[in-house]
Amino acid sequence: MNTRMSLSWLACVALCLTQVAHAAPGPDRDRGPDRNYPREGYVVRSLPRERHAIVAPGGSRYFYSRGVWYAPRGPSFVVVHAPIGVFVPVLPPFYSTVWFGGARYFYADDTYYLWRERERSYEVVDPPEQAASPSSSAGSDDLFTYPKNGQSADQQAKDRYECHRWAKDETQFDPTQPGGGVADTQNASKRADYRRAMTACLEGRGYSVK
Repeated sequence: MNTRMSLSWLACVALCLTQVAHAAPGPDRDRGPDRNYPREGYVVRSLPRERHAIVAPGGSRYFYSRGVWYAPRGPSFVVVHAPIGVFVPVLPPFYSTVWFGGARYFYADDTYYLWRERERSYEVVDPPEQAASPSSSAGSDDLFTYPKNGQSADQQAKDRYECHRWAKDETQFDPTQPGGGVADTQNASKRADYRRAMTACLEGRGYSVK
């Protein structure tokens, strides 16, 4: 077999393998804010490298990675719904901020999180009673951040928290408090000031903010 025929044969094999890989079925997925999430029940043989081990109040063990929850199943792991009452150190990379009854919730993949100052973590909570869908909240205040310098999930959480503290002190507006902690007549302007301060802080730390 001459060199030209060998190269042609290798190219054919590579093309066939590429077509097979593209045709291989992947997990059936649900939409989330600006990204996809695997459906509950989807089984994986190994966990993502970036993950957190979480123990629920009842003692059950879960693994959390970028908004997806896994539970052990024999030698594999199955995607499950987020267990209510557990705490996570960092939110999913893509989420919506929604307001219900004066409280600020973080929403991703049909899961609601609340910031708990005492634990300095986010708690998985039941959906608010008035939450038909995240878009139904008139007080929606989305702020999406994208790390441009490969910041880890822990670093992103640290930066977000420190920028929140700085923006709160600068604007005297705290979105984690009912009404932001200001008079109703000041809410809109103070909220806008807070968003600008958060954006400036995060962009200064190497994030793209939308």
